[in-house]
Amino acid sequence: MDIKPKILLVDDESAITGNLAPFLERAGFETKVAADGEQALMIIKEFKPNLIVLDVLMPKFDGREVLRRLRQSGNLSPIILLTQVGEATERAMALEEGADDYLNKPFDPYELMARIRAVLRRAQPGRPPLATAERLVCEDLTFDRRARRAFLDNQELSMTPKAATLLEYFLTHPDELLTRERLLDVVWGWDYPVGTRAVDTRVAELRRLLDEDPSEPHYIETVPGQGYRFIGRVEVVS
Repeated sequence: MDIKPKILLVDDESAITGNLAPFLERAGFETKVAADGEQALMIIKEFKPNLIVLDVLMPKFDGREVLRRLRQSGNLSPIILLTQVGEATERAMALEEGADDYLNKPFDPYELMARIRAVLRRAQPGRPPLATAERLVCEDLTFDRRARRAFLDNQELSMTPKAATLLEYFLTHPDELLTRERLLDVVWGWDYPVGTRAVDTRVAELRRLLDEDPSEPHYIETVPGQGYRFIGRVEVVS
């Protein structure tokens, strides 16, 4: 018998958990619910979830406090944060504090399910998530996240800040279909007055820097009519 992945859903809005928990159960996950951060920490000890969906704004311990406590205790369970703020600083804080991914409210349940499956696919038990690694390597490509510098064959790449942010997101979300709208939100923010063509322009910049032929991609694959996917194998280097 297949073992169902265990999901802990933590949110103080019963309207969300009341609908989302059964949805995740129907999708094949064993799901438990916590209404606040304090209750979540108690359930985690016994339930040992494979992934935690964690709202940021909650009573008692908020989502970020729960995330910090788990990481400080050595718990590396994959975590997706639910946030109501679409600013770039909010996203950066979520990832710097050890989240594997984040999703802005309101969200489509199917999008959350896709994110859960993607995070579970790339999670490496006992190892920090890609989103918190200081250095990421994909064959001859290295990205130093602290210095914001990228190297190909030991030669530093000269790229714009937007292209660097885009490359970082690709590297921390390998083998995941990333729509243009999602990449637009990641790099420019939800209210930034640019269109999805700006994403294509930055992807083209990355491909030039990586000396990549779009028809025979080594790193970034175009998914016609949908977006892009980073197809290289990404590893954490200490």
